[in-house]
Amino acid sequence: MKNGENYNLNSRRTFLKSVSAGILLASIPSFLQSCQEKVITFAIKLSGTNHILGHRLRTKDFPKISRTIEIPYLIVGGGIAGLSAGRQFKKRGIEDFLILELEKNTGGNSRNGENKHSKYPLGAHYLPLPNIHDKEVIQFLQESKIITGFKDNFPIFDEEQLTFMPQERLFIKNTWQESLVPKFGISKAAEDDFGRFFEMMTDFRAKKGNDGKFIFDIPISSSSTDKSFNFLDKITMKEWLLEHNFSSEELFEYVNYCCRDDFGLGIEFVSSWAGIHYFASRKHNSTKDKTENVLTWPEGNARLTTHLKAFSKDKTLTNHLVYEAKTVGDKVSVKVFDDAKKESFEIISDKVIFATPQFINGYLLPERKDISKHFHYAPWLLATLTVDNLNDNDSFPLCWDNVIYGAKGLGYIFNQHQNLGQIQEKKVITYYYSFSSEDLKKSRKELLSKPEKFWKEMIINDLKIAHPDIENLIQEIDIQRIGHGMISPVPGFISGNSRKEASQSIENKIFFAHSDLTGISIFEEAFHQGINTVNQLLDETTVA
Repeated sequence: MKNGENYNLNSRRTFLKSVSAGILLASIPSFLQSCQEKVITFAIKLSGTNHILGHRLRTKDFPKISRTIEIPYLIVGGGIAGLSAGRQFKKRGIEDFLILELEKNTGGNSRNGENKHSKYPLGAHYLPLPNIHDKEVIQFLQESKIITGFKDNFPIFDEEQLTFMPQERLFIKNTWQESLVPKFGISKAAEDDFGRFFEMMTDFRAKKGNDGKFIFDIPISSSSTDKSFNFLDKITMKEWLLEHNFSSEELFEYVNYCCRDDFGLGIEFVSSWAGIHYFASRKHNSTKDKTENVLTWPEGNARLTTHLKAFSKDKTLTNHLVYEAKTVGDKVSVKVFDDAKKESFEIISDKVIFATPQFINGYLLPERKDISKHFHYAPWLLATLTVDNLNDNDSFPLCWDNVIYGAKGLGYIFNQHQNLGQIQEKKVITYYYSFSSEDLKKSRKELLSKPEKFWKEMIINDLKIAHPDIENLIQEIDIQRIGHGMISPVPGFISGNSRKEASQSIENKIFFAHSDLTGISIFEEAFHQGINTVNQLLDETTVA
């Protein structure tokens, strides 16, 4: 979830690039005491998918329609895919479009919060350097001044937007080590496993199908159509590791971390095709020396959202919930609830793009309900902590990404790492936790039903492994619970028919764009979804 469309290093990518339109956050303050009787204020941000969409979309309890407006093109959902679609309309010379977003801000999982000490991500927090052949993303990064020019045909990335050193560290065996791959204190067998594993991933990175395209590429729509590697989608990543005689605990822990970070699910549940895609899809070819690096900001991928918003300025309505859509003759009728004015109105459009996840589309479009059941979304919990300090044993300095071996969560990022002024009054970090289980519905209920105190204790106990006195240093914790965090590619999903069926337009009037249609929840997939769907709609082409 750390990269994503919300919701993209090759060893870690995006989250939360996925819930484009379906999250409404409510702040609920509570007061808990630490062992020193110090009051800690928690701002619990609770996903509104359950409260608003889960309830009101089922009951359809809305006021009567009060007015009707017309617009040629309508985009439902203001996440990365929806904003990208708005950008593409502008690129194609079209101004008559409107974006509807349930949240008070657009961006989906690429939004941010802010306190007096720092901005911080509410989901995806970085973008790995793109593949050099991804011309659309390269162009967007040029527009956004993230790429400042070219030298020897390679892009020049703004150094202040590249991750500062030191980048990442791992707490293992009571000490911090540089990099997330254990470098010392492990057995020779574990070292051999890591070496062989990365050699195999390098081989997969270069593999091409019988059509000359990469087997693993970004976006997935650019990948080879050669089905000879589909067998990898029939088993889990853990089964693949075992089949290839990998056995070291450290390798399993590392790959499990990577899969949870990008898909929400660990190696026991995620498809091995998806697990390998994580390592093999990024070619490290956008720099001359094949550097592996990431672009990041204190607010995370909300910086990318800000650049995309510029294309739909004054064309976006927030706090608006779509609750019904259907074709009527040669038009599309969309019923909308304005949460601010507490009124319902109708929008009549020629073409509508649903840049919303399939679990929402199942409520809005009856013909999509059965298809949506095949899409699985991992729940996520994020916690942003403001602390006096982060005391540890000084074995390796504080990094941008900090992971604790064997912990329940996925570690934390240091949000102020990119600040040019490196002396902060308080430190602000964001902790990530994904619910990896066979029963995601049960995990979702657990996430939303457990009391604040439960999550507070889990987070603090997890961080105590590396920072024993952290509870005494906390000033504030901002917890966000997201019931449908990101698409999770279980075995059979990537190679199955559900994605293709869900991508098909309805009567060439209702179209779909979302990263969950690709099975990989990263920024680039959502970005390309918006572009491709607008092109499909305007050129009247069909999805392959």
